[in-house]
Amino acid sequence: MTDTGTVIKNTGSWYVVENKAGATYNCKIKGNFRLKGLRTTNPVAVGDHVTIRLNDDGTAFIVAIEPRRNYIIRRASNLSKEAHILAANIDQAFLIVTLFHPTTSTTFIDRFLATAEAYRIPTVIAINKTDLINDEEEREYLDAITYLYRSIGYKVLHISAKTLCGIDEVRRELAGKITLLSGNSGVGKSSIINDLIPDLALRTAEISDTHDTGMHTTTFSEMFALPGAEGGAIIDTPGVKGFGTIDFDRNEVSHFFPEIFRISSECKYGNCTHTHEPGCAVREAIENQLIAPSRYASYLSILDDSSDDKYRKPF
Repeated sequence: MTDTGTVIKNTGSWYVVENKAGATYNCKIKGNFRLKGLRTTNPVAVGDHVTIRLNDDGTAFIVAIEPRRNYIIRRASNLSKEAHILAANIDQAFLIVTLFHPTTSTTFIDRFLATAEAYRIPTVIAINKTDLINDEEEREYLDAITYLYRSIGYKVLHISAKTLCGIDEVRRELAGKITLLSGNSGVGKSSIINDLIPDLALRTAEISDTHDTGMHTTTFSEMFALPGAEGGAIIDTPGVKGFGTIDFDRNEVSHFFPEIFRISSECKYGNCTHTHEPGCAVREAIENQLIAPSRYASYLSILDDSSDDKYRKPF
């Protein structure tokens, strides 16, 4: 007997699949699934639409995956070309960041945004823990980061999971959509989800006093249905420290930085890498403060990722 459904949970060793009637099955993988020839740590991802085969003993196997509408991946390790699929078949991503306690680097933000651009996934930046921003210098940094990403074209929200500031706006942005939630460990994803779906009572953890970094509370990816008539769901993923890019063509990296791509049409050479070529409009724009140096630095870091000898080849 077979059935179809959506993967709503991935623990790394087994998957939970929910069918259209709302029944759930614990499943293993049957067969060899590959993503465009990439080695992946999880060939089946939360959000995948799958066919399962039900066995007489109550077990079930995933035997087929429907073609993905989209997906988003990150490099699984700095030592290989192996990828990890964060989620599949999503409408948008919410990148949860904190500017203090802990600090999310602009490099991390830019790498996530570039990957989302590459896979055509709209992204909202949600700056959490704004209740901890008190002095003038911190407020100026918040304003600067907000202006930077809004000027590029991204939606930026200011929220506080603790005081519930901005949570209603988050609800409006999530309504009726399948949304991936991602971010560094400790940025408050679990607290935000608890605000949105109080009955879940997800576990949260304190920030490490020693290193001012987050402590992992989510250990696997899981999809949660949102309450309300509008519907929609969120996919919670384990917090990550870094965001390694993968499968980028060096000549296309600039396409995933909207402001760099817009100005690159004015470069003297069509194949300009914006690193050393004469007549580069992008480098001129940086000198004229039309492109943020932090964004250019992130662009260069992804070019470095794309170097053929950057990572050890997989066995």
